[in-house]
Amino acid sequence: MSLSLQQLRQAVRTATALRCRLRLQPAGGPGTKVFPPTYEGGRYALEERRMPGYDHPVRCVLMDSVQSQANRMEEALQQAVDDGRLALPLVEVDFTPYFPGNGQPEDMRLLEPIGRVSSLQAPHRIVDAILRDSVVIEEQRKPFRSSNVKQESSYGRRLREAAAHHATPLFELCPTALLFGMWDSTGPKGGLGAKFERAMVSEIVGINAVLGAKTSSRIDPLGIQLKAGPLYRTPPTEPLGWTLDPGKAVKDKGKPVPLGTGRPSEANHGNVTPTISERDRQGEFLGGGVTIDYAEQSIVLSLPALRRLRFPINGRNNRAADEAAWTVLAALGLCAAILADDAGLDLRSRCLLWLQEPLKWELLGRPGEIQPDIVLDAEAALRLFEEAVSEARKCGLPWRTTPLQLQPAPELVKLVVKSQQLAQSQGTQEE
Repeated sequence: MSLSLQQLRQAVRTATALRCRLRLQPAGGPGTKVFPPTYEGGRYALEERRMPGYDHPVRCVLMDSVQSQANRMEEALQQAVDDGRLALPLVEVDFTPYFPGNGQPEDMRLLEPIGRVSSLQAPHRIVDAILRDSVVIEEQRKPFRSSNVKQESSYGRRLREAAAHHATPLFELCPTALLFGMWDSTGPKGGLGAKFERAMVSEIVGINAVLGAKTSSRIDPLGIQLKAGPLYRTPPTEPLGWTLDPGKAVKDKGKPVPLGTGRPSEANHGNVTPTISERDRQGEFLGGGVTIDYAEQSIVLSLPALRRLRFPINGRNNRAADEAAWTVLAALGLCAAILADDAGLDLRSRCLLWLQEPLKWELLGRPGEIQPDIVLDAEAALRLFEEAVSEARKCGLPWRTTPLQLQPAPELVKLVVKSQQLAQSQGTQEE
């Protein structure tokens, strides 16, 4: 069965959750290796879990974390906005005036273009430092947020008031923060800034994981030998960045500076000896991928988390507005999950997963009541969302359909330019 606006509205009033559990397998087929994300020391996030179908705890590996899944859902929403399939309140910082060739002074000229960064792309959503350190174009370039309330934009002042009992400012500017969670820890209030729990939680786990070995090697067609060095570092004005001639090298206390260890491999030349990945203290390989029985994605949308939010209009609480906002957020969560899975689960290099079944939702209602087999495709979810937004606007809730446009403050641009210059000169990538 599908899900109507009336059914969703009733669910957000009384039900516990909408959930979805999906089986996935590696695109190469059962038994082929996949590569989970690595953490400190090249390790995977392994743990034992009790799983249906097993009479004992089984070792599982995290394939995609809650945070990563939220980012993928936001990416899918951004793509839908860019494609004109979805109208959603956004805050956008535009770096395009500082593109190369736009006539900016050197300390304001980006070496690599950035483009636009929206509240769907910034790591901390609307309270991210990128947005905080930008100015509002429509308000004579006032700071979007500031420790000085008199200098702050009207939007920043509204965000100061955001709380669970007054979530209207976020509904107007960044409703995804109410869905995926937010802590305004870098704003004017510091650690006292507003906190909103995640209402939407998704993760992907590999079941019954067995660690594999990782091999590496490279054959250099030029046959460059280790002893052909040493290589020395050259000034930035030199095209290659390295030289064999000590006289052309950068000097430190009169001595030529080697390029790293001085080996040709520091400039990516020469052979790489075939190796097998290291083992941990338990004798298991590190970073060599895993084989699994299957992977499982679990998605849970907490309806009590939405019901904790209040959406006063003009300073007055309004039950109809609260219920309309809850319905919009629930519909937005369904859109996010469905659009993300429709985009494909290519999680990273050598980690492409395939859904073995279509998305089917369950509605957990009153104790003991489960409504199974709710099926929504992307178009149906988007229509449901549009209907929910229309009802919310009838209740007087604010809903922006065009992004709030910001530009980065000059000091932020200079910081980015300086970072790009350092990265270029050092041949490294900033964290």
